Amino acid sequence: MTTALLSSEAAPLPAKPPRVRRINPLASPRVQSITLLGSWEGAVRLFKVPRHLVPPVSDIAIALWRGLATGPFAKDGFWYHGGITLAEILLGFFVGGGIGLAIGIVVSQMPRLERLLEPYVAALQSVPKVAVAPIIVVWLGFGISSKVMIICLLTFFPVLVTSIAGFKAVDPDRIDLLRSLSATPWQIFRKAKFPSALPYIFAGLNMAAAFSVVGAVVGEFVGAQAGLGVLILQMEAQADSGGSFAVCVVLSVIGIALTGALRRVQQRVLHWMPADASQRTVNV
Repeated sequence: MTTALLSSEAAPLPAKPPRVRRINPLASPRVQSITLLGSWEGAVRLFKVPRHLVPPVSDIAIALWRGLATGPFAKDGFWYHGGITLAEILLGFFVGGGIGLAIGIVVSQMPRLERLLEPYVAALQSVPKVAVAPIIVVWLGFGISSKVMIICLLTFFPVLVTSIAGFKAVDPDRIDLLRSLSATPWQIFRKAKFPSALPYIFAGLNMAAAFSVVGAVVGEFVGAQAGLGVLILQMEAQADSGGSFAVCVVLSVIGIALTGALRRVQQRVLHWMPADASQRTVNV
């Protein structure tokens, strides 16, 4: 009897069944989007909101379909104007971001130059770019060059400021360790400063990506012959608010695609950085 009691006490307890995590279907982004669009459509029709003020979702969908159903070279379609706006965005983003990063790298290596340029950068950054846009259009004309210049002004400063902050954020102990190992200034920059600044640089590039879309539309509003901004002005002149909202949807898609591409590049470049900030360690 004692043996049976001991064996019963030593028997392992039955394992508890794993908890099944229930997923709320209402938390799905698709369900939330459908609910939001349905509420928009219902509210506009229920309260009889004028279509020229807030169009229903159905009008926006029809205008979006008509704009995308045209040929790539149709002057009244989204493909032609969207291609021009996309070319302006990409050119301005790469040129403005590249110049900002290059100057940030040079300034990080020369502290005296940073102190010399700091008041000029602060003065230029405080100037509203929307106010300068008409002057740039007068200087460079209604072509793509004026829009690229406006985008460069908007994308230059975020990348410059964040890159300088990133180069300053490097751990001094890493630099001292590399110097104790007789590392050259280029090796210190390549092994310590640049990797530490990459998260800041990508943060500036993400802001620049959003500003580039805004800069392209602002430049096209001021003066242009083609582009999605010109298409918005034409539709607003015709009181076609559904078409204007449809163009805004296209601009949003362009911004999301550009941000998504940057995120994929960031994941590849910063593969060594864990997603959880509590698990980040600094290695040399």
